[in-house]
Amino acid sequence: MNFKIAVLPGDGIGPEIIEQALKVVEAVGKKFNHSFSFTKGLVGAIAIDKTGTPLPQETLELCKSSDAVLFGAIGDPKYDNNPAAKVRPEQGLLAMRNELGLYANVRPITTFPSLLDKSPLKKEIVKGVDIIMIRELTGGIYFGKPQGRSEDGKTAYDSCIYSKYEIERVIMLACEYAMKRSKKVTVVDKANVLATSRLWRETAQEIGKEFRDIQMDFMFVDNAAMQLIQNPRKFDVIVTENMFGDILSDEASVITGSLGLLPSASIGHSTSLFEPIHGSYPQAAGKNIANPLGTILSAAMMFDHAFKLNKEAEAIRKAVEESIDNDFVTEDLNRENPKKTSEVGDWIADKICPKTS
Repeated sequence: MNFKIAVLPGDGIGPEIIEQALKVVEAVGKKFNHSFSFTKGLVGAIAIDKTGTPLPQETLELCKSSDAVLFGAIGDPKYDNNPAAKVRPEQGLLAMRNELGLYANVRPITTFPSLLDKSPLKKEIVKGVDIIMIRELTGGIYFGKPQGRSEDGKTAYDSCIYSKYEIERVIMLACEYAMKRSKKVTVVDKANVLATSRLWRETAQEIGKEFRDIQMDFMFVDNAAMQLIQNPRKFDVIVTENMFGDILSDEASVITGSLGLLPSASIGHSTSLFEPIHGSYPQAAGKNIANPLGTILSAAMMFDHAFKLNKEAEAIRKAVEESIDNDFVTEDLNRENPKKTSEVGDWIADKICPKTS
């Protein structure tokens, strides 16, 4: 089969980690007799520098015409450290989510047995953690209008807005995931304070009646943040609104021992986007030291979700696990004998499809 992939390396370490993912995708193609066409596009700070906008129309059209989007990272200190900047790299990502209808971000949080000691939490707490966190992606306070400041600049305001339809589709997705797993969904909200959260809870309760085999419980976001650290194994599928999901998924990432390990999929009605959850890490850009595993595992999610090729996805995950078990990893996971970003990518690609075969 032939697949068209839009490749958006972005900023910082983005180009380096994307390069490793492409090596792995090509190795999968050789092993399973698939072909891919890769077309690169600009997004983020590099797009602002070259075109004046963080999401050029050409990039958007490329994404719309592709079977999947493989995305690196965006962000640059010259914009991050300038509160007065009117155009920011992150605006490109938000616009892409909106324009492509990427309504749900799916983040698996799992631990690798050989890395349990890397987690800042006790081994007995993190052992066996296997969570799917689903974050609504196109609504809430990040997209709400009105938004702005008063004329004197001393008061600022944002609006958190949700429609029932936006909530329904992401709750349904969470229930579909739960049906394939342990049939348990935790809906995280702040219904004791926020009107939008009360709509979330009401809508989830209605949908829960359609999935009678699923155990659906509800948790306030502050309690969920505490429980994720105290007892993460109690969760299976977590679903929540945009800002809560942004914060909780980054909190949950420490369970694994490295932010560089975690992939994600942003699900849309037509095109979906796959990216590691970490940022652009500009301090490491060009040094060949960044962990590419989150990006490589995002490519595995691409095979699962966009291409429906589960054996191919599993081959990637197995090779990643073997690289971790063999301690063939970057400096964030092995300071005594670290491997380069490119070396890890080569090792995993060769493990999937040896060059001699």
